[in-house]
Amino acid sequence: MRLGFGEILIIFVVILLVFGANKIPQLGDALGKGIRNFRRASREDDSIDVTPATKEQRQLGGVGGRGGQASAAAAEKKA
Repeated sequence: MRLGFGEILIIFVVILLVFGANKIPQLGDALGKGIRNFRRASREDDSIDVTPATKEQRQLGGVGGRGGQASAAAAEKKA
């Protein structure tokens, strides 16, 4: 089953009517980004990093840090 020029033109006109002229460049951009991300993901290895986070990383990430203590002290000053 081969598509000729007429069939491709009809498909393009239907897409233009459905999405509008302003959305077609955005759709092309989104499609291109999706293809790029898919290719990048297929090239990368599938290994998952399961090393435990160090104490410093947990503090920077907010887990186990002093963020809760500092906000509690600020709340006490306001009261």
